[in-house]
Amino acid sequence: MDTMTITKAVASICGAWLILLMGAWAAESIYHVGGHGDQAYVIDTGEEEGAGEAEETVDFATVLAEADAGKGERVFRKCQACHKLGEGENGTGPTLHNIVGRPIASEAGFNYSDALAGLEGDWTPEHLEEFLHKPSGYAPGTAMSFAGLPKIEDRADVIAYLQSAGG
Repeated sequence: MDTMTITKAVASICGAWLILLMGAWAAESIYHVGGHGDQAYVIDTGEEEGAGEAEETVDFATVLAEADAGKGERVFRKCQACHKLGEGENGTGPTLHNIVGRPIASEAGFNYSDALAGLEGDWTPEHLEEFLHKPSGYAPGTAMSFAGLPKIEDRADVIAYLQSAGG
């Protein structure tokens, strides 16, 4: 290999490197998403900067008092694939017959996950509301794969339906 061939090879590598660097520089200049200094002008919206709206807390007892068992029956259709309301009718999930006020993980003949079996207390409307919001958050490791009911009104309606149906 002679000197001229080596020079050409090194020059082509340096040229390619230069084109790559110039392309990266141009792309950074065009698509840079960071700030470019102070704002040229500020629009006053009447709110202080960084003051987000406080999340409104809703009293569950009030929502439950206004719950509609008829709507709860419609929402309960999501639950019917795994749960029944008849006494002793366990399916994929335990029967929900007389669930409100019943001790947690107490249905005879149903094999509860360790996550639910380790909980103490009764299924009060408040506990049911928390569980129905996100079962995996209430009892981490539960076998119940249901994602939950995001709307507090839907949870209250289902609980009202379970109370009215003897479930």
